[in-house]
Amino acid sequence: MRKIIHIDMDAFFASVEQRDNPGLRGKPIAVGFDGPRGVVSTASYEARPFGVHSAMPMAQARRRCPHLVVVPCHFDRYKAVSRQIHAVFHEYTDLVEPISLDEAFLDVTENKKGMELAVDIAREIKQKILDRTSLTASAGVSYNKLLAKISSDMRKPDGLFTVHPDRALGFIGSLPVEKLWGIGPKTAKRMHDMGVFTGGQLRQVSRRHLVQVFGKMGHVYYDFSRGIDNRRVVAFHERKSVGCERTFLEDIHVESKIIIELYHIVLELVERLARSGFEGRTLTLKLKWDAASQITRSLTQERVLRTKDDILPLAKRLLGETAYHDRPVRLMGLSVSSPVIEKADAPGRPVWREGLLPFDENLF
Repeated sequence: MRKIIHIDMDAFFASVEQRDNPGLRGKPIAVGFDGPRGVVSTASYEARPFGVHSAMPMAQARRRCPHLVVVPCHFDRYKAVSRQIHAVFHEYTDLVEPISLDEAFLDVTENKKGMELAVDIAREIKQKILDRTSLTASAGVSYNKLLAKISSDMRKPDGLFTVHPDRALGFIGSLPVEKLWGIGPKTAKRMHDMGVFTGGQLRQVSRRHLVQVFGKMGHVYYDFSRGIDNRRVVAFHERKSVGCERTFLEDIHVESKIIIELYHIVLELVERLARSGFEGRTLTLKLKWDAASQITRSLTQERVLRTKDDILPLAKRLLGETAYHDRPVRLMGLSVSSPVIEKADAPGRPVWREGLLPFDENLF
């Protein structure tokens, strides 16, 4: 039986800002761009009771919390702190799979400390992170990645939660299906339409029917409802790109609407790049006209593509190279690729890698 830990930093960007600026402590803050079409990257726990959360338009966040303090992102600072955190992970195991700057999976089945209980390792890691960075983390412990990930969200912030194999079926059975990793809003709605609202109800649906409704993902949902997740913790798995796309309810052909949608996609891409810490130099535009016709256009730059000002002019240039004036657009997407890989410059410093889960509909 594997021993898996999922570590997730609590409101990471916001917590770093509050740590480094005592004047922000105890105040509701949002990290992100404070301008037209700005988006919240991370909200502090003081802001969350007002309904402020990540990926929310900044204007909406301000309406919900009039005394919200907006702080710009400081990516280099977050990456430096993240390296400290990952150095702690590697004191216990080299089987570390980063998911983003602020979270990772660890396989501690065989660990460097020779510790028997994964929960003790998780407790020590949390304490070391606090001692070295003055930041809190939440941890989930179980026998696979699915349950470790869910567990880390159970007692945030500064939480520690364990799901023992003997309690896994009962634990999953009581969860809303939305809590199962990989089930986003669209999939959850389809399950609700089937009368499936909990993991226990999902378990009552046959594998055959799930595959009929959800395709190959039906196999995944069938296994997840039974606590089965055979994915390994993969160290040094390089992420190739970060992207997002939108399928429109109705095909759009008015130029102004297409430009507006492109702008929104750029903002979403910038937010995802910030959260993942990914750095790339190639921008790719994807347009789909109908079910059987699509095109892509790409540009590669010398600099890293990180901000709206980096990406929006290139996106407009790529769009101008297409026939978007002539045909209604059904789908539009943008992605950044050609990753910039950092070399380790100190013993124990990790090289940034990231794995992308193919079944999370909220990622692409």
